[in-house]
Amino acid sequence: MAERSKPEDLEGRSAVASYVASLSADLASLARRNGLDTVGYLLEMVRLEAESVSRPNGRP
Repeated sequence: MAERSKPEDLEGRSAVASYVASLSADLASLARRNGLDTVGYLLEMVRLEAESVSRPNGRP
């Protein structure tokens, strides 16, 4: 896993969204490796939404 900021160090919508995207990507991978395909899929949707929000103007 990549090193990331601690949750208490995050400020602002974009920073939090980036953090959520990173965490959800790791969790999706973990879920899929352990046969939790639906959970992995849902976490991937979380990642995509969080990445979208973290971009300027919230656009892809």
